[in-house]
Amino acid sequence: MDLVKELMDTILPYLLSGISVGGQYALIAIGYTMVYGILRLINFAHGDVFMVAGLVMVYLSASMPLYVAVPLMALLTVLLGFVIERVAYKPLRTAPRMSVMISAIGVSYLLQNLALYITGGLNKNYPVIPWISDQIMVFGAPTKRVTLVTPFLTVALVIVLVWLINHTKVGMAMRAVSRDFETAQLMGIRINSIISVTFVIGSFLAAVGSMLYFSNYPGVVPTSGGMPGLKAFVAAVFGGIGSIPGAVIGAFIIGVCENIIKGLDVILKTVGVLKEPLELATFSDAFTFALLIVVLVFKPTGLFGEKTTDKV
Repeated sequence: MDLVKELMDTILPYLLSGISVGGQYALIAIGYTMVYGILRLINFAHGDVFMVAGLVMVYLSASMPLYVAVPLMALLTVLLGFVIERVAYKPLRTAPRMSVMISAIGVSYLLQNLALYITGGLNKNYPVIPWISDQIMVFGAPTKRVTLVTPFLTVALVIVLVWLINHTKVGMAMRAVSRDFETAQLMGIRINSIISVTFVIGSFLAAVGSMLYFSNYPGVVPTSGGMPGLKAFVAAVFGGIGSIPGAVIGAFIIGVCENIIKGLDVILKTVGVLKEPLELATFSDAFTFALLIVVLVFKPTGLFGEKTTDKV
């Protein structure tokens, strides 16, 4: 019984951290999956929008109160997503898909280099957000309140988003465009407006995700969006690219597994399997991408993805 209690006490902090990080990945993954659902485009710049949101918050919080800086950061991030869509993607609407993908990669590197120019490549400390950054105890395990807030906030935002997609005119238009782009256009749906709304929603969720993520990991550098963005993309593919619930579930699974692997040495030592550490935490990132390969080999459509057939 003592061993079980000790094992649970050891696993709990990693489990809580995994659920929290999974929620943050989910908010980024939704942006990927929504854009793909409508444009059949992987927006590779989305992770960098997440990074820019973090940097914007750093600079805004240095010159104004947080209750002004937080909504202004969200507004500027949404504006950035809107501008990216209008400048980098809209002119290529009829271009080959490869051209749009190259444009997305170009935007990603542009944002990273602008951030490098502005910050000089130096690590910027994210501001402490009152209440959510406070230390608390959960079943005897110390953690930040953001760890508990993240999954509930993520689920609440997903519920609102699903309601918006299923019960509003904008959502109906989104579903129509995702089903048949050309027919939706012929039916009078304003394609450009719907696509812009999609980018706006994705950018807003990335802004919320950045606030939660950097409250846990406060260092912001120009490449901060790279790994979270890639893992969120893997989560979207794992859950079924184009499926919002799938992206969320995939993100939580990846977040939990990643953090359990980070603590695997400690966990195995607790149960007496290991005497010397094997540095298994090194493979936490590799696991995510190995999972992507396995999913693509055995179930290319992901957990909740629909198999599509090309029309001739």
